[in-house]
Amino acid sequence: MVTRVMGSTGVAVPVLGQGTWQMEEDDRASAIRALQLGLDLGLTHLDTAELYGHGEVESWVGEALQGRRDEVFLVSKLMPVNASYAGTLQACERSLKRLRTDRLDCYLLHWPGSHPLEDTLRAFEQLVRDGKIRAWGVSNFDVEELEEALAIAGPGRIACNQVLYHLRERHIEHQVLPWCEAHGVALVGYSPFGSGDFPAPGSGDGRVLTAVARAHGVSTRQVALAFLTRRAPLFAIPKASREVHTRDNAAAAGLRLSVEELARLEEAFPLGAPERTLPMV
Repeated sequence: MVTRVMGSTGVAVPVLGQGTWQMEEDDRASAIRALQLGLDLGLTHLDTAELYGHGEVESWVGEALQGRRDEVFLVSKLMPVNASYAGTLQACERSLKRLRTDRLDCYLLHWPGSHPLEDTLRAFEQLVRDGKIRAWGVSNFDVEELEEALAIAGPGRIACNQVLYHLRERHIEHQVLPWCEAHGVALVGYSPFGSGDFPAPGSGDGRVLTAVARAHGVSTRQVALAFLTRRAPLFAIPKASREVHTRDNAAAAGLRLSVEELARLEEAFPLGAPERTLPMV
């Protein structure tokens, strides 16, 4: 499994991990088996959130991790409504209990909210001192919010920014990706298959994607993951609730696209206009 240092953490983390958004809608036993298989295949970067299933998914992840906690780079996320100083500390304790662990490797603010960011980050730093989390980051932060977090916390404290990123949604490459590269912040792409917007084989861009996949004898989703993690500081966390999908995701780790193939995909899936707010789902 290809690894990359996760921002300021200094920890080498698989560039492909496992996301769990909307997993509560799937069969529990099947989802847990898929997560455990992912660990077997090296997908040990595991992401969840207190929001998912109102905490239910964290409980599933906790079950999947029993006896294997030390293998995993475990990430969870804090809802903005809970992001006061005291609320952050309390929410973290609830997540730890559901996950059946004494620590998180990284704890994220799920998106910018109404509580002062200074209070949230002060709580994050307290959790680091208490050994409850190893590092912290943010999610769905545009450059202005990243600048605010940097001004509050100082350099080297923001481990990552988790953002929407897939072939048909490359907005982050305009400003957010360059900012993260310049400041040593990892960029973790969620919903890398587009949440229902994955290119169909018969579409114009889908035909390009299919041609590249056939040239390598791999799936189109593997090509998508290879493209979306093509350079530092990019990571991706595809969700899989079935073992067949977990195997397909894991197999993408060894795929290398040529300069020509990357250029074809860049042309087929253009960046789009930069004058938009940061997209999120």
